[in-house]
Amino acid sequence: MLRKTPTGTWMPAWSSTGGYDGSMLNGLNILPSYTDYFNLNAATTGLNTASVFIGGIFGPVFSGVIADRLGRRPAIFWGSSVTLLGVILQTAAQNIAMFVVARIILGFGSALSGIAAGVYLSETFASRYRAWGVGLLNDFYYVGALSAAGITLGTAQWQSTWAWRAPSLFQGIFSLLCIFVLPFTPESPRWLAYHGHLDTARLVVAQTNANGDQSNPVVLAVFKEIVDTLRWEKEESRTMSVKQIVKSPVARKRLLIGMSAGPFSCIAGNIIASYYLGSELDTAGITDSNDQLKANVVLNVWCLFCCLAGTHLIARWGRKPTALMTECLLVVCLLVIGGLSKMYADNPEGASHSLVYGDAAVMFMFQGFYSIAWTPLLYLYPPEVMNYSIRANGLAFSQLMLNSLALVFVFIMPIGLQNIGWRMYMVNASWDIVIVALIAVYWVETKGKTLEEIDAIFDGQKHSSVPDVELVRTGKKKLDHGRMEHELVEQAVNAKVA
Repeated sequence: MLRKTPTGTWMPAWSSTGGYDGSMLNGLNILPSYTDYFNLNAATTGLNTASVFIGGIFGPVFSGVIADRLGRRPAIFWGSSVTLLGVILQTAAQNIAMFVVARIILGFGSALSGIAAGVYLSETFASRYRAWGVGLLNDFYYVGALSAAGITLGTAQWQSTWAWRAPSLFQGIFSLLCIFVLPFTPESPRWLAYHGHLDTARLVVAQTNANGDQSNPVVLAVFKEIVDTLRWEKEESRTMSVKQIVKSPVARKRLLIGMSAGPFSCIAGNIIASYYLGSELDTAGITDSNDQLKANVVLNVWCLFCCLAGTHLIARWGRKPTALMTECLLVVCLLVIGGLSKMYADNPEGASHSLVYGDAAVMFMFQGFYSIAWTPLLYLYPPEVMNYSIRANGLAFSQLMLNSLALVFVFIMPIGLQNIGWRMYMVNASWDIVIVALIAVYWVETKGKTLEEIDAIFDGQKHSSVPDVELVRTGKKKLDHGRMEHELVEQAVNAKVA
């Protein structure tokens, strides 16, 4: 059913590269062959680890513009290519400077492909499957993380620098896989429709909603919504410029609510276990490096299960309830971890096995609870909240804020854990309480609506006379096929004249 489209044929990159990176650095920061080779201390450990987020800051600056101008899939292709270059340089690193530069390049490419992929999937999946279709994008973080955890555990006993170089080299596999499968999917129907490729856009809508049947009522409803809404945006002079994301009060409201998923997920507290599991387990009394590497494997299996369960909850319950539940559980876990870590720090020699393993168990619970909502929501929620003209740049801004905060937090976490230990958990819990309040007051629910139908929440009206797609799908509303086909023909003629 798939055919060549005006931008060529490209496929979205999964976020396995990002997950692999976090888990790999977790493993490398435990490996003596890595820490001794670079002669790392707390500051240089933070720099080596956090430098990927420097690239993650620059990537979003360009990603939205590239995705809007070239297409969603070409942006993914170039992002994956840049990521491969960073992986090669990281593997060959001879000193800290080379390692840091390589990770900056890697972060730039990952941000570019990840943002374009999030927008692509949001705009292409049918609304009833969007939670799973987009949620799985970041759920694959743990596929990469689990792969890295297993590989670093396997290479840990190698008596050469390949104990850390081999895991680094394997990081490029996911970008290669992405490039290889790119030629087998269509472009975003909304990007195609915006650029006047209406026939191709309708075909893509049919492929993703009705197995290629272009006369299906759901296909007609979805396509008409897209065409009507994009026409309205053009008539309202809503351009694709970066300034558009803050140009009006409604745009600013959409931006603030949508982009909040990035910063909220970053400061929730997972950075400690995502990049410094070894240091975290040290505070719990688990200090053997081999035990820590095994814990890294188990942690990622657990988190993969939790994020898949969370995606199911998001699809059934909705985005806002799942986020609230997760954030409340994170606050409880951080307070418990802080308390148990303090008990261990006060008397490490006399600490019981139940205290040590209890602390580690709650750390694992924390990462699982985090994965339930924030892993799938990170790329799902922002594109849903933002309309077409600000979608790519809005998601880019969300990732810019996430990576800016992550750069700071990944750098200071090893220093904080070294200097104030268990108190870091208490500090983290305090700002998570603030996040709970912000979600409860400001977030809107987007479950079960097409991207165009979400406009009514912010603009006060839907910009198409078509009944809501779910009502058409369930047979509660009927369409006048003849009238709608006539209107679409007129709109196509007017678009060509314009």
